[in-house]
Amino acid sequence: MARQKGHIKYVGTLGEVRHFKIKGNEGYFAGLKGGPTAEQVKTAPNFIRTRENMSEFAACANAGKSLRVGLSSLMKQMSDSQLTGRLTAIMKKINIEDGSEARGQRAVLISQQPQYLKGLDFNRNISFNGIFNAPFTLTPDPSRIESTLSIPAFNPLNYLNVPSGATHFRMINAVSVVADFIYNAVTGNYEPSDSVLNQMSNVAYSDYSPVDVVTSLIEVTATLPGAPTLNTDVSVIGSIGIEFYQKVGNNYYLFNAGNALKIEDIF
Repeated sequence: MARQKGHIKYVGTLGEVRHFKIKGNEGYFAGLKGGPTAEQVKTAPNFIRTRENMSEFAACANAGKSLRVGLSSLMKQMSDSQLTGRLTAIMKKINIEDGSEARGQRAVLISQQPQYLKGLDFNRNISFNGIFNAPFTLTPDPSRIESTLSIPAFNPLNYLNVPSGATHFRMINAVSVVADFIYNAVTGNYEPSDSVLNQMSNVAYSDYSPVDVVTSLIEVTATLPGAPTLNTDVSVIGSIGIEFYQKVGNNYYLFNAGNALKIEDIF
């Protein structure tokens, strides 16, 4: 693959050379146009492995999307531009663990391989553990429909990495459901094992706390709506986070810096 170094910047095809941008990379790139047709990829025997990979990749992408949609209210301030790709890659690791199906039909069994998601920071540039260091516990209810984040009293100046100008913070406890994705031989597509529960979520917040005053006990309980009955083929993602604010008058303004969210547990 060639990279343009001159002053001419354009995308598209010129003769036999195709010019394009790559998300997340600086500069412009070039390569020869061509390759197999879409019909060849869909039907030709020598592309069977490609079709298998495409099928499983789509399943992994949809599983990652379900996780992001369940926490969509937090994604703008908590995620980096590469989160979609990172989640798809994690789901692919889960996908290849399924040894019960043939390639192209392997399931994405998050309920059986939760360890790949634990500890994920939604913004790879801002680690939750680098921002928040106070002791805490995240305790799920036996029914799995709710969890409680409990933080004993602490001095924020000793345990938080506070961005300059922030006056307050609040803690986040989020629960979101992600179903396993299973290949349907009848439709030829991957589908969530439980489409009703998939993407169900609730995000709960603590009160605003000053960054320069010792807190009292903080407890935040997040509960899935409707008290659903959860089957073993769905996973509840327990995420914890922190947001920083500046108080002006009676209003709290969310900071763009310092906010962090991670997957603490899966139950």
